[in-house]
Amino acid sequence: MKLGIGIGWRPEIAAEVEALTGVDWVEVVAENLCADHLPDSLVRLRERGVTVVPHGVSLGLGGADRPDAERLAGLAARAELLGTPLVTEHIAFVRAGGPLTASPRLEAGHLLPVPRTWDALEVLCENVRIAQDALPVPLALENIAALVSWPDEELTEGQFLAELVGRTGVRLLIDVANLHTNHVNLGQDPAKALDELPVEAIAYVHVAGGVEKNGVWHDTHAHPVTAPVLDVLAELRSRVDPPGVLLERDDAFPPGAELAAELETIRGTLRAAGGPSGTEPRHTGPRRETPATARPGARDRTAVAQTALLSALVAGTPAPEGFDHRRLRVQSRALAAKRADVVAKVAPELPEILGDGYRAAFLDYARTRPMSDGYRRDALDFVERILVHGGLSDPVAQRRLTHWWEDRSGPRPPSRTTRIVRAARAALAGK
Repeated sequence: MKLGIGIGWRPEIAAEVEALTGVDWVEVVAENLCADHLPDSLVRLRERGVTVVPHGVSLGLGGADRPDAERLAGLAARAELLGTPLVTEHIAFVRAGGPLTASPRLEAGHLLPVPRTWDALEVLCENVRIAQDALPVPLALENIAALVSWPDEELTEGQFLAELVGRTGVRLLIDVANLHTNHVNLGQDPAKALDELPVEAIAYVHVAGGVEKNGVWHDTHAHPVTAPVLDVLAELRSRVDPPGVLLERDDAFPPGAELAAELETIRGTLRAAGGPSGTEPRHTGPRRETPATARPGARDRTAVAQTALLSALVAGTPAPEGFDHRRLRVQSRALAAKRADVVAKVAPELPEILGDGYRAAFLDYARTRPMSDGYRRDALDFVERILVHGGLSDPVAQRRLTHWWEDRSGPRPPSRTTRIVRAARAALAGK
């Protein structure tokens, strides 16, 4: 299916996206939509004939666990609601621990790279087949950006993607900004990856901005698209005419005129690069027999490896052997900073109540408290920690924080935390 030129729809720029000319389709984060109701802006876009594609971020198909049935059902419901021709997700893991490792469940709150090993490939392929069976439309998967690489990998990124496509028939969402990120951070050649992956399987392409700091490229989606990213887009276009190309922006949203200018730059890059109108199917690299399910032990081995890495990143456990310790520290700080930013968005009252002290307090909390059940639970746990460990010196802020927690905690057993919060409220009421 030919999608054309698109842009990521976000509530913050809904009006600007509606006003743009020459936009053929939009992509929306699936988890930000209700399963039975669309925002008015998306309704109007669909009435104009604009295709809307849901883009999932929480399935974790590269994780050791089989896909969660409830999450899959939610993605399927959004696909039905939108009447979309396909849905997309990521080649990543987002959580680890749990029954497979008999350890606490850990949430990354971020997309983390899958080891390019035969074990991890078999687990991913089985998970993809489960997802394909549960979804009403075809699935496409995105390559991700990474700050760290796994030791002792057995396949290159291009080979890994080629094997995935060959075994499952899944489509690909190629993010050229992520290819550039991995070039800067991990030394991986984007041209080599494009040479090895099956470009005929591309459903569409992402283009996004980022920034380099201290030799590390941060895929921020909050900066203009840079020339090196456009160069990778041109490399891809020289090999295949992608069915769709989409501009992503997730923060620091510019005026509509700047978004329009970036879209025109993308169009110009595609025109200048030229290239084939299509490409013959091909395959490079090693092939193995395709098992119907992952081999015995593959999930367990993948679970142990991913849990060790995520625990080092969010719980301060020792770094697994073979990883770059400096990069792990960079990734760990980035995960904590993202948690602070997202919690501030889902619970904007907290930075308002805590003022300038919010970020330092949250980062201190995050060093010892891994996220285990999403950002809203993370916000509650953060406030509980403040209230349990002495509260605030400002009685007005203390009262507001206590009320905030009680309003949102819901029915709970009278735990030590609950008793302390209630006692604090009673003491404040008596002042």
